[in-house]
Amino acid sequence: MNFANIKYCDIADGVGVRTSLFVSGCHRHCLECFNSEAWSPKAGRLFDEAVQDQIVASLEPSYVDGLTLLGGEPFEPDNQRALLPFVRRVRATYPAKSIWAFSGFTWEELTGAQDPRPPYTVSPHIDVTDELIALLDVLVDGPFVLAQKDLSLRFRGSSNQRIIDVPATLAQGSVVTWHDDPLFSSHAI
Repeated sequence: MNFANIKYCDIADGVGVRTSLFVSGCHRHCLECFNSEAWSPKAGRLFDEAVQDQIVASLEPSYVDGLTLLGGEPFEPDNQRALLPFVRRVRATYPAKSIWAFSGFTWEELTGAQDPRPPYTVSPHIDVTDELIALLDVLVDGPFVLAQKDLSLRFRGSSNQRIIDVPATLAQGSVVTWHDDPLFSSHAI
């Protein structure tokens, strides 16, 4: 797997200060995608052990709240296989830090409850998907839809996207939305 970018001390892609990994590869090609340079799976650099070590080290300071996975598309099948051992390592090393992921797939597509929308013809739900999802705290799901673009939304680009509380959703068996700090949820950005 390749990655397009890493942002350290990122405050835009999840709660608090985060390290954000932008993986390469996405077949959805949303109109006016903010990161179209990461569509090619060959974009960027190899996500090797040295890069992984650097990210893990960046999460150590107490002021860093966690890791965010974005893209490209973290849930492209090849990306899932590469990310799973890394996310396991992050969870084991920093169990109190949160792990967020952004996906153009919906929860239903990722869990295999619904067939994927074009341009995908094969389900993103593969043998490692359930474990990868279970390691997350929050999933922002759904493609960016230009007609539903809303700059006032926190952590989302369009109103069709949901912010999902993954542990609560897995426990309940149906989607539970994540609840933001009331200070932010009651104010437009």
